[in-house]
Amino acid sequence: MSSLEDRGEVGVPVATAPSSSSAGLGVGAAGAGLEAGPGGPGVQGGQEQADQEPDPDAPPKKRVRLLQEGEAGKLEERLYAVLCCTVCLDLPKASVYQTDCNVRVDLPMSSFYQCTNGHLMCAGCFIHLLADARLKEEQATCPNCRCEISKSLCCRNLAVEKAVSELPFECNFCLKQFPRSVLERHQKEECQDRVTVCKYKRIGCPWKGPFHELTVHEAECCHPTKTGNELMGILDEMDQSHRKEMQLYSGIFSLLCFEKIGFTEVQFRPYRTDDFITRLYYETPRFTVLNQTWVLKARVNDSERNPNLSCKRTLSFQLILKSKINSALECSYLLLKGPYDDVKIKPVIYHYVFSNDANETDYMPLPIIDSIECNKLLAAKNINLRLFIFQIQK
Repeated sequence: MSSLEDRGEVGVPVATAPSSSSAGLGVGAAGAGLEAGPGGPGVQGGQEQADQEPDPDAPPKKRVRLLQEGEAGKLEERLYAVLCCTVCLDLPKASVYQTDCNVRVDLPMSSFYQCTNGHLMCAGCFIHLLADARLKEEQATCPNCRCEISKSLCCRNLAVEKAVSELPFECNFCLKQFPRSVLERHQKEECQDRVTVCKYKRIGCPWKGPFHELTVHEAECCHPTKTGNELMGILDEMDQSHRKEMQLYSGIFSLLCFEKIGFTEVQFRPYRTDDFITRLYYETPRFTVLNQTWVLKARVNDSERNPNLSCKRTLSFQLILKSKINSALECSYLLLKGPYDDVKIKPVIYHYVFSNDANETDYMPLPIIDSIECNKLLAAKNINLRLFIFQIQK
């Protein structure tokens, strides 16, 4: 009975003195709620407290709903932090496509690799780590746990790639958020702010602008009303640029008409010099084309001292005739990508007259598109290409 009397003594003053301590408020509110009616002050105080703090005894559905309302905006940020690359600390953005109006647009590249301990690396950083290790003559390691990494030891993480494809990414044109899986289609076909060109570009209209302004521009474009003399100058410029593009293909077609043509798959293997500061070179085994023995050599950044410190990387190659010949041998040659590689090479035709005294060509640039393609070649164990040699008959 004494305990009940104590509870009553504590509860009565609280109901009449709202400025009491928080502990007294909690007990007093319960006591006042029992004594007061449904509309009394004790019930109102309990409702205010329920609105301010989530009820730990609430049903599971209510609790989940409250957590979602409070942290829905933070979920994507937490996923970005968990799924980011351990090297660049970002989700990959290395993929690029080119629009019809020659605008290069970055797209998320979804490939993710993981080391044996599960640390994630985007495809661009993974290839860069392997290329750097090849240039430094070191074993590539994970930057997080320092375990060995290679194309055979690491594997792609498909679950992470699917999760990243559903994360939002900002459109380069309208700046709205879209899932990465549909972003390319949106930027190419659906975005009203994507950069486009006038349909009269072929007769010289230089206009470039957002897609939603295209209809208005084409209705007001002055190029359809130009005279023939005004259009002739524009067409001559277009013919010159087109002629340069067709010059390479016409040269290849003319070489295909030669009597003696040879081609082979070549494999560049890395080796290093015996200097105090070793340098990375590539060389192929000897091969026979057109009844002659040849060797190909390649070097990185034209034998720069520390190519691993340079962001821009290039490869140059040299064709060497190993056989002895009785007379000068005039040839045209070009390198293309191998049948099982995905490296992007622009074909370039080179010419040289071989003799016993001049059996080595100068180092010519391997016409790869950019440093990313160069890193792909350096990261590979060997470089596989296809060589064509055309003997020019006098």
